[in-house]
Amino acid sequence: MNSFFLLILGLPAIEIFVLIKVGQQVGALNTILLIFLTAILGLYYARIQGLNTIKSALGNIYQNKPPLYEIISGASIAFGSILLIIPGFITDTIGFLIIIPFTRKILINRLLKGNLKSKASQNNEIMEGEIIDKDNKRKDDL
Repeated sequence: MNSFFLLILGLPAIEIFVLIKVGQQVGALNTILLIFLTAILGLYYARIQGLNTIKSALGNIYQNKPPLYEIISGASIAFGSILLIIPGFITDTIGFLIIIPFTRKILINRLLKGNLKSKASQNNEIMEGEIIDKDNKRKDDL
């Protein structure tokens, strides 16, 4: 909870700092135009990637394969699009990294590997039991 609170307060402060520094270098109007340009280009590219993900998911469904990667990829494209809509260069950079297929695949693989390792370490318990028939007799006694 503490890190989330710091993220909510820290990210806008860093974004404003970067916007001011870029505005000093290229001018205020150019900075605003650059923000709009990155948002428009990013959303257009996100739309293309989203349609490609849907096509890939449909191909997996036709082959009776679960479209797990495509579901996660679609959610990450949506998250990247939200980051592109938020004005700022840092969120735009993160959004573009999520939308680009190569980096998105790396991020998803790291996420899945970390999640699978944590699940595997939790399932180390072994439970023993025996099957008892309706008449409360062991199967070995029959």
